[in-house]
Amino acid sequence: MDIFGKVKEKLLNEIVDIIEWLDDSRDTLVYRFQRYQNEIKYGAKLIVREGQVAVFVNEGQIADVYKPGTYTLETQNMPILATLKGWKYGFNSPFKAEVYFVNTRQFTDLKWGTMNPVMLRDAEFGPVRLRAFGTYAMRVVEAGTLVKEIAGTNGRLTIEGLTDQIRNFIVSRFAEGLGEAKIPALDLAANYSELGGVLAGHMKPAVAQYGIELTALLIENISLPPEVEQALDQRTKMGVIGDLNRYTQFQTAEALRDAAKNPSGTAGVGMGAGMGFAMAQQMAQTLGQANAAAQPGAAPPPLPNAAAFFVAINGAQSGPFDMASLTAKAGSGELTRESLVWKQGMASWAAAGSIAELTPIFASVPPPLPPR
Repeated sequence: MDIFGKVKEKLLNEIVDIIEWLDDSRDTLVYRFQRYQNEIKYGAKLIVREGQVAVFVNEGQIADVYKPGTYTLETQNMPILATLKGWKYGFNSPFKAEVYFVNTRQFTDLKWGTMNPVMLRDAEFGPVRLRAFGTYAMRVVEAGTLVKEIAGTNGRLTIEGLTDQIRNFIVSRFAEGLGEAKIPALDLAANYSELGGVLAGHMKPAVAQYGIELTALLIENISLPPEVEQALDQRTKMGVIGDLNRYTQFQTAEALRDAAKNPSGTAGVGMGAGMGFAMAQQMAQTLGQANAAAQPGAAPPPLPNAAAFFVAINGAQSGPFDMASLTAKAGSGELTRESLVWKQGMASWAAAGSIAELTPIFASVPPPLPPR
């Protein structure tokens, strides 16, 4: 080694007068101060700026932590390190220690999102799959814990080294937060702030173990699967259309107006419009019947192929009557076991009591009194 190299080595070895970190990046979380053989000169100046904390590590053990300010490194300013070193009466020679500067400013606009859909049970839709994404903000509140749990001996730790882990925490607790909030899927958009607060509450204990505080958690979007969104769009369209008959009439009028502009295609367009109008009327009639059947108290239609009998009452043919009407007549005495009845398919009139289908009608009707 030449003389200039020896001089350089001696200067780096013994003259470290100022310890500071000028952060020229926007993503550095922890920075280890670089010096030759980790030696710091007695009486050196330590400058900790706002938004920083300096952590001294001695032989792998965290010693003193310095908040913003300017310090002269002497025994009285390093109580823990002095105890570890056993300096009772001060020191004059360089000492070895690692200095980590921790960025304590707030890191904002950090992204999170669900890589895969989260399966949940919704009160209206049943089981659904949801995707979500948003942003969050964080800062270091326990520098010693961060250096011990995350940074280790790394010379530089960026925010990217933590975002993946925090994102996993958020996603894993997303389903828990939704379940606790009990917000229907269609009402989630109106409750993003409330849901974000619930998620942040679940997250704080998880990130506190790394010396980090979650200062904000925002939800930007929660979306349903594409096929579910398409079904909702169709449902919305039907709600906007309203009266199907009036909508079809409007569409027919529009089609006729367009056909008038093209005389050669008037016949085809008119035929298509007529067919569409007829189909719309059929659909509206079917929907109307379904709605009427769904109304409480509405009488159901008669069963298909139900038996209907004609009855001979006072020597005259009456009917046809369904089973309900025959039961009523049996109760009133108009229909007895001896009454003649007939239905389609019978060769001739026969006594009602001899017809197997009518036997249940007379089960609760007592037989006639015997003659005195």
